[in-house]
Amino acid sequence: MNILVTGGLGFIGSHTVVELIKNNHTVIIADNLINSKIEVLDNLSSITGIKPTFYQIDVTDKAKLEDIFVNHKIDGVIHFAGLKAVGESVSKPLEYYYNNLVSTMILSKMCVKHGVNKFVFSSSATVYGAQPSPLKEDMNLKKITNPYGETKAMSERILTDTANANDGFAVSLLRYFNPVGAHESGLIGEDPNGIPNNLMPFVSKVAKGQLEKLSVFGNDYDTIDGTGVRDYIHVVDLAKGHVRAIENLNDGVNIYNLGTGRGTSVLELVNAFMKVNDIDVPFEIVGRRPGDIATCYADASKAEKELNWKADLTIEDMVRDAWKFERNNK
Repeated sequence: MNILVTGGLGFIGSHTVVELIKNNHTVIIADNLINSKIEVLDNLSSITGIKPTFYQIDVTDKAKLEDIFVNHKIDGVIHFAGLKAVGESVSKPLEYYYNNLVSTMILSKMCVKHGVNKFVFSSSATVYGAQPSPLKEDMNLKKITNPYGETKAMSERILTDTANANDGFAVSLLRYFNPVGAHESGLIGEDPNGIPNNLMPFVSKVAKGQLEKLSVFGNDYDTIDGTGVRDYIHVVDLAKGHVRAIENLNDGVNIYNLGTGRGTSVLELVNAFMKVNDIDVPFEIVGRRPGDIATCYADASKAEKELNWKADLTIEDMVRDAWKFERNNK
């Protein structure tokens, strides 16, 4: 298939591009480079031997986006493009609502107009709100505490209504948890602009000496060691899940959790990083962050049953690959 990947030079998008090419799909990338780097395009070529067609556009730009649909016969879309920092979304809600919702609406409109009936959406476990784990796809969505999460839930609703109104339009909503790690080559990985918002790149930059120490937010939760427990998933496993989703789309709306189905605490992850990579990561315990919950992990059995997908890579794989990328990253 010819697949348009929005945000295809970002962390998860770039790894998904690799897996799509490995599975003999042709990839067209649209990315505005706000939270990604053009050098990733050459690294994708080095890994796969193929340089994907690339457009530096913002997906909220209807005219430029339509040019892509006119110039290419697109069979399906995987939509990653969006702002994604929870904390920043609280301080800049209008930017998040505009970027994340308008991009989804315009992209959906282009798909309907040009007869593109396969749409995979990069959603998030944040749509579940604070509910007991394991989280299951048939749970009612609870109150969400930040604009980022709201944009994911609203985008899911937009795509659901679009599918209901257009026969043959098939949507997969992929709710995933905490992607970490990097490609085994060390050429692509998580490389955010500025101070990282996510745990693993922060840990890597502390280990590299670029940041002084890691702050662990709270050690008094009801968990194995008092620190928050999350479902960390290797980004390559996650990318493979997106390929399985677009290759196995059924008409209407399909919802899948992509996770390992087990929780790992912050300190377990940090200790694994230090042990596997034989390097010290200074950290201190600080107060809880508002809105954080103790435990969040997936029930991923539906994806295994219907997509023949499950996460295979381990926490050790995740921390080893993340550090290899960080060491290579100039």
